[in-house]
Amino acid sequence: MRKYDIAAFVWPSYTGDELRSRMFWPKGEGEWQTVRTAEAKFDGHTWPRKPLWGYLNEADPKVMEMQIKEATEHGVNVFIYDWYWFDRRPFLENCLNDGFLKAKNCTDMQFYIMWANHDANHLWNKELSDTECGETVIWKGGIDREGFEEMAVRLVNKYFSYPNYYRINGCPVFMIYELSTLVDGFGGIDATVDALRWFRDMVKSKGYPDVHLQITGRGGQTLNMSGIDSSLVIDSREVMEKLKIDSFTHYQFVHFTDIDRDYNEIMVDVKRVWERAEEDYGIPYYPHVSCGWDNNPRFKKFRPGIVKNNTPENFEAAMRAAKEYIDRYPERPALITVNSWNEWTETSYLQPDDFYGYGYLNAIKKIFVDGE
Repeated sequence: MRKYDIAAFVWPSYTGDELRSRMFWPKGEGEWQTVRTAEAKFDGHTWPRKPLWGYLNEADPKVMEMQIKEATEHGVNVFIYDWYWFDRRPFLENCLNDGFLKAKNCTDMQFYIMWANHDANHLWNKELSDTECGETVIWKGGIDREGFEEMAVRLVNKYFSYPNYYRINGCPVFMIYELSTLVDGFGGIDATVDALRWFRDMVKSKGYPDVHLQITGRGGQTLNMSGIDSSLVIDSREVMEKLKIDSFTHYQFVHFTDIDRDYNEIMVDVKRVWERAEEDYGIPYYPHVSCGWDNNPRFKKFRPGIVKNNTPENFEAAMRAAKEYIDRYPERPALITVNSWNEWTETSYLQPDDFYGYGYLNAIKKIFVDGE
């Protein structure tokens, strides 16, 4: 049986160990504070939900030993950690550093980094998310060349050397969440080309064959060519070619399709996106599956946009479709990305709850462990 890499994104907020996180979740338990206060917004709304494993601190290595065991036994063998760099220093790193990497069974699972380079605002603070302050930017996601070099050296020195850091063709994989923000921070395409060339050279100087640059796709991608004249834009395929991006996937269905409908209807469009992905971008695509979407837990008022009928059975069908897609490319790693391991406040998680139990995890196990 072919080896499949089922890679689940990890939202590292379920710990209060970092003091800067207290500005969003002052009770000191991270975004569990938001999950605990989630309420139904209308008749038939499937909140509140409760985690079967409890409200655990995911920066505790004992907790992560349990989660790694559960994940790998069900076929999830890679974690993609959302990783932040705000105000010239990391943010929400404890889950990875103190939890996952200190777990005794850490090497049973691979991991890699997704630089979540989006702006930070008051979305994470439920007391402000509905107010006019909700969109106020606290930290900018884009950084200049000097900041990027500082960040990149630390990233490579701290993580790439781990034996279970995920590699493609021997190259450590580094994912970038918002390509447009990256380019804007550097001041245009040419400056970004130069920065990424420096990054590759620096990685090679550390003894690696190269770095595998991966991006998350959006519904469309046109970027500012110069950093000055917004009329000078280039399309997706040209962007990937100029920046020498190696591959792409998606982070969430909500980024590229209407999610306010039935899950099976969504999957019809998702599969169409998969079919044209490589033509649109000109680089290898690794299929993505999301469990669902409903970010009402983060708000006091109702927020429209909820995936319907995202049952474990329908999720299983989506994972089978992803397997069929990647099986067309036997020369590539059989990588499938999933949103997510623990995005509770976006209602898109594999972790078991009191609503579907182990349904999503069992769906993955059925296909990729049991071979049914």
